[in-house]
Amino acid sequence: MLQGIFIIFLFQLIGEAVQKFFDLTIPGPVIGLLSLLLVLLLLQRLGVAFRERFERDLESTSSALLGHLPLLFVPIGVGVVMHVSVLQGQLLAVLGVIFVGTVASIGFSALLMQRLQRRGSAR
Repeated sequence: MLQGIFIIFLFQLIGEAVQKFFDLTIPGPVIGLLSLLLVLLLLQRLGVAFRERFERDLESTSSALLGHLPLLFVPIGVGVVMHVSVLQGQLLAVLGVIFVGTVASIGFSALLMQRLQRRGSAR
């Protein structure tokens, strides 16, 4: 698990460095996550020998972290409660963004799932 955490933090650090160096508006952890995805896809295409261990370490670490995912929503809930007066004035806008974001996420996930299922059945 320690190796998996190291890999995740390493890619987050890389993402932060890229974000700061190029002064991008995209958050560093998102850049790190995308670069980790690219590395995983590249390792899969190349068939590198240590790929299985790399993926196994990441899978066990991410499963352990996902078990504690609800704890990550506590700071968000506290922030919402602290700034409820700001949200009251923008309630329709906030609800609209939440609705549009949810529909877009569900739609994108459905399209991606269809595409992945088609690709899996073609093999």
